Amino acid sequence: MTLRAQPIRLSTTSASFDTDFKARLHWSADTDAAIEQRVADILADVQRRGDAAVLEYTQRFDGVVASSVQAMELTPSELSDAFEGLPAAQRHALESAARRVRSYHEAQKRASGESWSYQDEDGTLLGQKVTPLDRVGIYVPGGKAAYPSSVLMNAIPARVAGVGEIVMVVPTPRGEKNPLVLAAAHVAGVGRAFTIGGAQAVGALAYGTATVPKVDKITGPGNAYVAAAKRRVFGTVGIDMIAGPSEILVLADGSTPAEWVAMDLFSQAEHDELAQSILLCPDAAYIDSVQAAIDRLLPTMPRAEIIAKSLNGRGALIHTRSMEEACAISNRIAPEHLEVSSTEPHRWEPLLVHAGAIFLGAYTSESLGDYCAGPNHVLPTSGTARFSSPLGVYDFQKRSSLIEVSAQGAQVLGRTAAELAYGEGLQAHARAAELRLTPVPPMRGQP
Repeated sequence: MTLRAQPIRLSTTSASFDTDFKARLHWSADTDAAIEQRVADILADVQRRGDAAVLEYTQRFDGVVASSVQAMELTPSELSDAFEGLPAAQRHALESAARRVRSYHEAQKRASGESWSYQDEDGTLLGQKVTPLDRVGIYVPGGKAAYPSSVLMNAIPARVAGVGEIVMVVPTPRGEKNPLVLAAAHVAGVGRAFTIGGAQAVGALAYGTATVPKVDKITGPGNAYVAAAKRRVFGTVGIDMIAGPSEILVLADGSTPAEWVAMDLFSQAEHDELAQSILLCPDAAYIDSVQAAIDRLLPTMPRAEIIAKSLNGRGALIHTRSMEEACAISNRIAPEHLEVSSTEPHRWEPLLVHAGAIFLGAYTSESLGDYCAGPNHVLPTSGTARFSSPLGVYDFQKRSSLIEVSAQGAQVLGRTAAELAYGEGLQAHARAAELRLTPVPPMRGQP
């Protein structure tokens, strides 16, 4: 039987477009109740038994037998040896990508990540102190595929932010360690690394064990168990986001070779069956060309079955009235990755306000952003780009307000604060402000 990939064809001129469009976009982020209960049990066990529980679950789920969690910690020499053992082309690519990612996040830190203060006319100092987190944990997926790029994207902004220690956890099913992942940890400046994964790894990072240090924040994607565990430990530690299936939206004017766009749709569809790939275009003939390119190229893909299931189940080729309407629909979707495949990308970019990352022009494939362009590839999914941002330096920093009131300033601010505090019925608040006034007024309600 011939494998086919036929994304649903929609047109904005159709009376049923809104209904069909919403049905195609729908994806539930609700975690299966059985997964939630299993994760709750694992986390409680890790919190109670620490290393012993981590060892037990790692053996059960990953097939890795170790004498201790300590034996599953990767040494700095193992990471550097992995790097030195790579082919020269891979070493060069890893270092080149790391330089670009580091350069971008250093620029991000300069733009928004510095402390600041000012003095007003009475000498009162006001400002903000920006400080890095002490220790963060990064989760790097493993199993079906290896993701050295995820190591760079999580560890480098943490390092640029000034985080004191970065702890990496990565599952190694059947004990298979991917040298590119280990080498990426070496290049990115990971301090400690453990070959554990799943909900037990999240629990170990969140609560700490005799071997795995407790962290302040956990970042990085994972499977449904990892997502459920991150959701449950939030509050004990910070988390970056709960990631849904990967998404790409291509907004095309018909000027880009159809094969390029078809392959860009494949680039997200190959992640998993729930990934979503959508094309918005005002040229119906071009949409036909893209479908024809999909038919030609699919048999050449090693992950053709996954691509076909993704495109058949969640993909869409949408004919719009205009590029302006395509931009409006894109904003409704708020995609993770948004390609503006047009001869005039800067004409349309001002109309696009909701997206995790915007890729401008035909030569800017989404895959370049995934690996080496520089901006972070950890992006909001499932429409959360309406209120969320890519992972960045700011995720590894916290801000403290600075307030230093002068004696002169206290005379004005004290009266204002006292008036409001009395209005709220908080006498101690009011009196604390009044005691700094000259002369000190009597407490209200007293002779």
